[in-house]
Amino acid sequence: MKKKLLKIVGIFLLVIIGLAIALPFFLEGKIATIIKNKVNQNMNATLDFEEANLSLIKSFPNAHVNLKGISLVNKAPFEGDTLFASESLALNMSIKELFKGAGEPIGIKSILIDGARLHIKVDKEGNANYDVALPEEPGTAEEESGANNEFSFDLQEYAISNSDIIYDDFATGMHMVINEMNHKGTGDFSLAKSELDTHTDALVSFEMDSTKYLNKNKVALDALLAMDLENSRYTFLDNKALVNQLPLVFDGFVQVNEANQEIDISFKTPSSDFKNFLAVIPEAYSKNIENVKTTGTFEVSGRFYGIVDDTHIPKFNIDLKSDNASFKYPDLPKAVTNVFIDTKINNETGITEDTYVNLDRLSFKIDQDVFNVNAKIRDLLGNTRVNAHMDGKMNLANLSKAYPLPVDYGLSGMLNADVTTAFDMASLEQKKYANTKTNGTASLTGFNYASPELKNPVNIERAEMTFNPTTVTLNSFKGKTGSTDFNATGAINNLLGYLFNDENIEGNFKLSSNNFAVNDFMVEEAVTTDDSAKDIPAETTERVKIPSFLDCTIDATAANVLYDDIKLKDVSGRLLIKDETATLQNLTSSLFDGKVGLNGNVSTKGAISTFEMALDMNQIQIGESFKMLDMFKVLAPVANALQGTLNTDIKLSGNLKDDMTLNLATLSGDMLAQLLSTDINAERAPLLTALSNKLSFINLDKLDLKGLKTKLSFENGTVSVTPFDIKINDEIAVNVVGSHSFDKQLAYNATLNVPAKYLGSDVNNLIAKIDDKSLEGLTIPVKATIGGNYTSPSVNTDLTSGVKQLTAQLVEIQKQKLLNQGKDKAKNLLGDLLNKNQTADSAQVDTTKASTGNAVKDALGGLLNNKKKTDTTTVKKDTIVKEDKVKDAAKSILGGLLGKKKKDSTN
Repeated sequence: MKKKLLKIVGIFLLVIIGLAIALPFFLEGKIATIIKNKVNQNMNATLDFEEANLSLIKSFPNAHVNLKGISLVNKAPFEGDTLFASESLALNMSIKELFKGAGEPIGIKSILIDGARLHIKVDKEGNANYDVALPEEPGTAEEESGANNEFSFDLQEYAISNSDIIYDDFATGMHMVINEMNHKGTGDFSLAKSELDTHTDALVSFEMDSTKYLNKNKVALDALLAMDLENSRYTFLDNKALVNQLPLVFDGFVQVNEANQEIDISFKTPSSDFKNFLAVIPEAYSKNIENVKTTGTFEVSGRFYGIVDDTHIPKFNIDLKSDNASFKYPDLPKAVTNVFIDTKINNETGITEDTYVNLDRLSFKIDQDVFNVNAKIRDLLGNTRVNAHMDGKMNLANLSKAYPLPVDYGLSGMLNADVTTAFDMASLEQKKYANTKTNGTASLTGFNYASPELKNPVNIERAEMTFNPTTVTLNSFKGKTGSTDFNATGAINNLLGYLFNDENIEGNFKLSSNNFAVNDFMVEEAVTTDDSAKDIPAETTERVKIPSFLDCTIDATAANVLYDDIKLKDVSGRLLIKDETATLQNLTSSLFDGKVGLNGNVSTKGAISTFEMALDMNQIQIGESFKMLDMFKVLAPVANALQGTLNTDIKLSGNLKDDMTLNLATLSGDMLAQLLSTDINAERAPLLTALSNKLSFINLDKLDLKGLKTKLSFENGTVSVTPFDIKINDEIAVNVVGSHSFDKQLAYNATLNVPAKYLGSDVNNLIAKIDDKSLEGLTIPVKATIGGNYTSPSVNTDLTSGVKQLTAQLVEIQKQKLLNQGKDKAKNLLGDLLNKNQTADSAQVDTTKASTGNAVKDALGGLLNNKKKTDTTTVKKDTIVKEDKVKDAAKSILGGLLGKKKKDSTN
């Protein structure tokens, strides 16, 4: 009997285990289908999830359904926007709920949501993306109250963890973000009356019209609510909240009616200690308030009450009060005393536009300095109207002595202000700035400020501003940073438009300086060279951009401007800044003992920053300019060896790197240069030295570049030089043409017309023997090809063509002389005497030709160091060909002469 019982129990357990394993596979599809169909049939949105898992063991004796990768995507008018997404959503229900037939409601006991993101949007027309419920059709309400509901919520527990909520209201300019939200509640929603115990903590950010009121402030709420589900009334029983470190207690109720909600909730601080005020300040600034000594009180109290419907918000009044309070941090020498706060935020009608703020008093004192502010703000959520006044003085050095500011700020100076303003937002939005009334003055003296974002501390000796309804006049702004001093005056014409309507700041300024060092405003970047940090992503340098909101004109003068090692003197010009473009007009300066004129612009509007400029430089010291300016080094590298002065006009355009330095590879333009006076330092010019070594007759000391004019054009990293002529020793004419690249690769050709006197004594003696006037000033062309790199150039010369030309020229002259002699003899001799003379003449020509050619070859051989002798075979061939042509011509002439003589004899 026992064996049978054990066998039955074993079989039963096997069946149960088998069902627990097998049932999820059959029922997962059913649960997933019910959820998707129910939601998608009743919403103007699409619900989807990656997978649905069912477990009968995880939450035994309940069934556990886990949906992963959930998304709820809007349809029009928010087509494609994700309203809700979650990593997982878990539902717990009784196992028997899984076996209910179609149309029977499935009861849900708990909902657990993790990693959710809810993004609520309200567009400018007031459409809300959360309004996804489809309009009810006739009979829908009856069906929903009947047996056809697929789900019923008999919750006993729910939780939301690690979730974010974003609320964007483009109609009101409201933006709220709740990060890292954790919320849970326990109760029994199946009972008509029960209690719900909740706990919430999150980080809250709140922004209204681009003004941040909360920035990741900690909020915590423990609330015990009495739930009357039959009457839809929820009463706060025991409730505590914490905003940053400000504690609040509240009570009251929320009544949900069919057409509206009725609210009556009161709250207050449980104590009146002034630490409550410091607790409202973000923790990053409040700095260990538990050790702060305080006197006086700070109280927050308020009430929300009334009806909430489509046209009304709750009425409310919020009071913030502090009476003669003070606080002192234990590690700081001074205290903030005489703190008075009296502020009311009220709405007495329930109409949104009727919300107002009265800042009746806000004042405090540090040492003997008192600062006061009062303001009245009406129609806070409508056409906001502001009337405010600020006056007082403050020794800024005392701020860091009474409040824990960052130590590296180093604030000091005396601030005085007395400003009154009155305006309404409608006038500002409609750009009717004349309706505003802002008057007063503000001044700052002896101001010192240091920050990691600045290379040097800034010292403002004096700054004075006068506020008028339409302008802010900068009466003076005198100061210093690093080695730079500055003094500016001017006016801002559109400050309100910039502050409230995102318009450009329009202004005109005059800036003067005795010494202006550009490097004082450039922060050096830290470069990590530690090999251990290879796996750490490199820091990206932000691109320097010209602010898009600036629309101003600056007339500037400076006695000295220093940029890196370049020093400009007597600088003056106009700078226009508009549309992310800075334009320089008529900038003049003394540079490298000469004069410079500049017009151009820099634009950061596109994806890549660009520039273009026209530069006029007169009587510039060549050596200094080409030594200091990288741009000139790549345009004309040989100029490094020149000493003297130059005039040049340069037109440039190209791209800038993110740090606003030149991208030389993109440089294009042209340059017209004229050398006024020059000396050459051959040691700095490997190219000239290499050319001198190849040609023995070149003396660089006698290279004359005075008055040289040449034009360069450059594009895509290549500099092309139009042909130009120079002279060596005042006699050797040199023609140069070619190009080089920005990486100093050379590709030039030079033709040197060398006078005969440099060809040696043999050639000159031969020329003297020929004694022909056409040989006066005789030159030979020598070609040189220049390649390689500027620091190690290669020079190749070609004398062959010059030798051929000179040989042929001398031979031709000598032949012509002999032929002339032959003609004279032919006039006196006849017949065989002519043949005898021709034989003699030919022999003499051959002898002269050979001696002339050999003389030229021998003479030219000494012109080159380590050069091969001229190819005599080539020269000889060429000479013989020409000789034959000469002979034929001579025979024809002589034949004609003989024919004429015979005719005369017959007569």
